[in-house]
Amino acid sequence: MDDLSAAYGDDAEVLKAQLARYAEAVQAFRVRYGPGPALVFRAPGRVNLIGEHTDYSQGYVLPVALDRDVLMVVRPRADALIRLANIETSYAPCRFPVVPSVPSAPPGHWSNYARGAAQLLASEHGLCWGMDALICGQEPWGVPRGAGLSSSSALTVVVALALNQIHGLGLSSLDLAEACGRAEWYVGTRGGIMDQFVSLLSKRGSALFLDCRPDVQGRYAMRHVPLPEDHALVVVDSGVKHANTGPLFNTRVAEVRAGVALLRESLPGVQSLRDLESYPLDTLERLLPERITIAELRGRGITLAQLTNGGIIPLETELFIRARCRHVVTENARVIMAVSALVSGDLTGFGALMGQSHESLRRDFKVSTPEIEALVLAASAQPGVRGMRLTGAGWGGCVVALVSREHLPGFVEGIRRAYRAQAGREARTLVARAAPGAAQVMSVER
Repeated sequence: MDDLSAAYGDDAEVLKAQLARYAEAVQAFRVRYGPGPALVFRAPGRVNLIGEHTDYSQGYVLPVALDRDVLMVVRPRADALIRLANIETSYAPCRFPVVPSVPSAPPGHWSNYARGAAQLLASEHGLCWGMDALICGQEPWGVPRGAGLSSSSALTVVVALALNQIHGLGLSSLDLAEACGRAEWYVGTRGGIMDQFVSLLSKRGSALFLDCRPDVQGRYAMRHVPLPEDHALVVVDSGVKHANTGPLFNTRVAEVRAGVALLRESLPGVQSLRDLESYPLDTLERLLPERITIAELRGRGITLAQLTNGGIIPLETELFIRARCRHVVTENARVIMAVSALVSGDLTGFGALMGQSHESLRRDFKVSTPEIEALVLAASAQPGVRGMRLTGAGWGGCVVALVSREHLPGFVEGIRRAYRAQAGREARTLVARAAPGAAQVMSVER
């Protein structure tokens, strides 16, 4: 039970439920693949406290690994085949070779994140062996899907972690986090590194402050920031799941990169929006257009390929440059102030920064929805709330709130009631613990 306590805390009922969950996963693995030794790995999802849409601009982020995770039971194979199944029968089992160019499943298929991890390890690190594996990620202890809590990245991480360990590739957690970020390019999204780093490198009871700009040796600065024990992080799911956020996300990436390319015409030293830290904010107003078309960018020598690195974005898309870049620049400043506020115990100041972050995401980055706004309004009216904001990529998903434990029961009931009245929907709440990073949890012999 010690390994489970390290991941999930000391609550006896929680540990009992987790032990039953692990036993169910191992039994399902044996039913599918037969008796014999196996290993069990876990990789957590995450909630981002502040620093949204900054990681792919080499900015700052402050996420927390959740005690909701993806489990995988594995047994190594001596050939180059991965057989992958899921404890949930709605996810069809599959198999694929471990080769430098892994055949893709249809777009949206659940196995593509695992395929991306295998392909990257094969192409960059010489992996040529497979495994039999069973995934267990169902709620209430799995990462909620489609809620902006990185269930997909947790799947990528747990597959890469297991392959690295069972076949002795020797990658450190830091190297593996970087590799997992690139592995997700396989599915067509060009995000940053935050989700993979927090899933692998977190510490129990702490948020992870991460500087997403590597130093000259290619390493990333990070710091574990303890969270206040007398407050809880509450994740509230709006129940809204956008059907296809990929093109929307890739458009935001393109808008930010277009802003950098345009700034470079006047400021040649600018390589990312991070470089604007030393410039006054009105530099953006002065040098960037409010909006621009892809055709106009081409006329200035900036191609779509430069902006997306292969990500999918419709050619007719109009890009909104100034507001998107303003969000990133101001959000970076807020993350630095938020870390200082947490360290000094200024939870009122930290909560105010969460609110400013949300307003920027709503106004400048345009990733909120009416349901998310209803949740934020409902949360702000509850006693004991320090701050709240949209968390994750947006277009639905979740709000995260910092709530005093004294007011926690009333908050959960109050926000459910208020959201039902305002939006006509049911809000799901998750009181989260800050969990450690991905790891092997246990081995079974029979």
